[in-house]
Amino acid sequence: MFAREEDNPTTPVGMDTSSPALVFKLDDNPLHHGGLGVIRSLGRLGVPVYAVCESRFVPAAGSRYLRGYWRWRATTASTEEVLDGLGRIARHLGRPTVVIPTDDAGAILLAEHSERVPPELLFPGSPGGLPRRMAGKDSLSELCAQHGIPTPVTETVATWSAARSFAAEVGWPLVVKLTMPWRARGRPRPPSTSVVSDLDRLRELFERAGQPLLLQEFLPDSGHERSARDWFFHGYRGVHTDEVVGCTGVKERSYPSGAGLTSCGRWASNPELARSAVALLRDTGYRGPVDMDWRRDPRDGRYKLLDCNPRLGAQFRLFSDESGLDLATVTYLDLTGQPLPRLEGTDRRFVVENYDPLVVLADRGVDGPPLRERLSPLWRAEERAWFARDDLVPFGLMCLRMGWRALTRRVPFPSRQPRGRPPRFRRARAVTPGGPVASGQRVGQEEHRVEGVRG
Repeated sequence: MFAREEDNPTTPVGMDTSSPALVFKLDDNPLHHGGLGVIRSLGRLGVPVYAVCESRFVPAAGSRYLRGYWRWRATTASTEEVLDGLGRIARHLGRPTVVIPTDDAGAILLAEHSERVPPELLFPGSPGGLPRRMAGKDSLSELCAQHGIPTPVTETVATWSAARSFAAEVGWPLVVKLTMPWRARGRPRPPSTSVVSDLDRLRELFERAGQPLLLQEFLPDSGHERSARDWFFHGYRGVHTDEVVGCTGVKERSYPSGAGLTSCGRWASNPELARSAVALLRDTGYRGPVDMDWRRDPRDGRYKLLDCNPRLGAQFRLFSDESGLDLATVTYLDLTGQPLPRLEGTDRRFVVENYDPLVVLADRGVDGPPLRERLSPLWRAEERAWFARDDLVPFGLMCLRMGWRALTRRVPFPSRQPRGRPPRFRRARAVTPGGPVASGQRVGQEEHRVEGVRG
């Protein structure tokens, strides 16, 4: 484990933070809190952090720990346009840079086109087709079957008759997933995962999806075990070593309820689950960060894999140990040729302030603790997705966006970068030791010797 510098308590002894980091995503999601977590995590250590942002009004762009960002809405960009944009970013930075994708589409593109990505951009080298197989809902089920990892009963359906037949055979409720959520289109965008209880709702999702659906049995509740039913594993397998740094946590609430992202979770040890997750990473040859969702089936007592994302999970900051290290730090250290630390478990809870109250209020009629107690993580959690005393602007921008969304429903937030334009650099709030980086100024022209890793 790294110790702290006495003159700079935010930086571990012996950690080289000179290489920049780029938070990269292709999905058009201004309220993605995982990217902000990476910016804060590495920025607090003194790493020069940059990001891809939809506009200057997204919360991540307002972080005091961000040196600069590229206004770029690449959701509909072609592969050639994305690779050209990455080339522009690499030329601007001018030195080896750690790339941390925060969405599946970005991770998949880097893996499948690694030989065409500028060599200055450093990222793990998993086999090219593996991230897509892990992120795809139907291909994940096949991958698990090959490696002996239990999953719920699933079937990919491309016709309405097949969907209706599966529902009749398995029964209600059902879990419905987009097989390729990173390709979802339309407004309102269909949810990547839903729990449905009747044919009308299933038909609605089938008609909106625009792609095959994966239907999955809904693993039942079991009374007092419900709070320990849903688990997640966040890990990182090193590129130079077989070592895996991993942590397990309990998903106490999710948004949407029962099937969505973690809105409230806590760090909890689960050696059995961790062994299964690590075995899958090693058996498949996967390298880099990973986020897995598991559920315990009370019928046989086994943990079954529901989802797997080939990237950092949005709630990775839950797993920040007493020295402040987390899986974003682990990723940065590994890709810059530095030793991997161990993450020491602590009693921590993570909450997403803009979603968790909605879940609590929606479930207020369900038997359980009083409303105030269920809302208490908002002010008691050790880690929040948006609020941080040392970085308040992103929280304010999040509140502004949520307020705009509530008042205007589907009206787009103003001043967004038009689609189709190449990335354009903008200065952010953080400053370099020599002063702010001006728009268009090349940074990092001095020589840096970093033993990086390419895909």
